[in-house]
Amino acid sequence: MTVVTLMWEARAVQGRGAELLEWARAQELAREPVRREIFRAPGDRVLVLTWWDAAYDAELPELPEPDADLITRPVHRWRFESLGP
Repeated sequence: MTVVTLMWEARAVQGRGAELLEWARAQELAREPVRREIFRAPGDRVLVLTWWDAAYDAELPELPEPDADLITRPVHRWRFESLGP
């Protein structure tokens, strides 16, 4: 089994971190990942990790970009492959 993790990270406009967090929580994907976790950090940042049982280069649903007036910069996205413990 190959496990792929997609990472999505955005920084909200100052003072709108809670709104960005709620936006991220409300996003539905075309299909459900094996696991999904949402994090927040200082600086009004929100991080979403999704785990998939898929090949590294598989086409997988990802969270979209929020409206431009909610974020300070484009969303950062990375893809990782699990190598085990």
